[in-house]
Amino acid sequence: MRKRVVVTGLGCISPVGNNVKDTWDALLAGKSGAAPITAFDASGHKTKFAAEVKGFDAVAMFGTREARKMDRFTHFATAAALEAIEQSGLKITEENRDRVGILIGSGIGGVISIIEQYEAMRERGPDRVSPFLIPMMISDSAAGNLAIRIGARGPNMALATACASGTNALGEAAEMIRRGAADVMVAGASEAGISALTMAGMNVMTALSTRNDDPQRASRPFDKSRDGFLMGEGAGILILESLEYAQARGAKIICEFTGYGTSDDAHHISAPAENGAGAAISMSLALKDAGLGVTDIQYINAHGTSTQLNDKSETAAIKTVFGEQAYKTAVSSTKSMTGHLLGASGALEAVVAALAITNGILPPTINYETPDPNCDLDYVPNQPRKADVENVMSNSFGFGGHNATLILSRYT
Repeated sequence: MRKRVVVTGLGCISPVGNNVKDTWDALLAGKSGAAPITAFDASGHKTKFAAEVKGFDAVAMFGTREARKMDRFTHFATAAALEAIEQSGLKITEENRDRVGILIGSGIGGVISIIEQYEAMRERGPDRVSPFLIPMMISDSAAGNLAIRIGARGPNMALATACASGTNALGEAAEMIRRGAADVMVAGASEAGISALTMAGMNVMTALSTRNDDPQRASRPFDKSRDGFLMGEGAGILILESLEYAQARGAKIICEFTGYGTSDDAHHISAPAENGAGAAISMSLALKDAGLGVTDIQYINAHGTSTQLNDKSETAAIKTVFGEQAYKTAVSSTKSMTGHLLGASGALEAVVAALAITNGILPPTINYETPDPNCDLDYVPNQPRKADVENVMSNSFGFGGHNATLILSRYT
């Protein structure tokens, strides 16, 4: 029999709050993290706004010497992980450190460090490149740095499946516990990709909203007038433990990790399959893994990017899997407020899913004004909703056709 996996800690850095409480309060208030870009001069870009993390001071948190050795995505991951560990009450000691692992995903890793150091080389020569460049840019640096900081010697790795990275990281971490490879996994994802180059790349793909006159209303998942996603940044980290380990140390259990499914569209490098076929496979596998039926799911935290293709495709996938029950199941996209954190989106949304269960409240899809005939489900428009939540499904879909779905459940 496989081990049951529970969640004992949550941590996050988001465009609407630098901890779990502030983020959750902002989501329930319908607050958008969108604003004009401050990271660089965006005056020449088609999209001049993003959902940046605000007021985060890595130097104050880690000290100048340590902060300068890490990329921004590692700053976020470390801060979120420390919050999650503190909430969980987990103490890492010589006795348990070999059984505590880390799995932190990222879609693009230390891209900001790459760009900054390339500019330094171009302007001042190759000898002026930081000696920390390579450790800062590699995607596994968040997991590696965290292991050094907390002393965890269990399984340690990174995972990259584009915008599905966070959900895949949590799913694969849970599988490690299930098969007995670790007792505890610090798992999630982090992303810090708001730069002139990445924004330009997304713009030429026509992936981003260009609603420069009204950034806070730019992200409008499932709305007929949606015109692209809102770029975000941040991190989400969960502490996953085997039930027996959590019980033995007297941990407070937030919820249970019950289902995980993953698949690929095998269709197109950036566009989803029109009918959501690959996404439907992922969702069906998660339900099977959890031993649940469609009537058992009270809420779906959608990938819901606010692009024409994704929202239509995801809606079709939900209908394929849920049938008529799709119209009775609440669906919302918190990307309407946080923006799209790329590889970290699924990890942040898993934090949201856990909070929906523990608080009995569904966060809204804000900026939902004009219904789309192709998107005709209950998207919890504009206002949060009280609900008795037993099981939550969370979807993430990434470039390359990657699909990942997890299910969190009330612990009994």
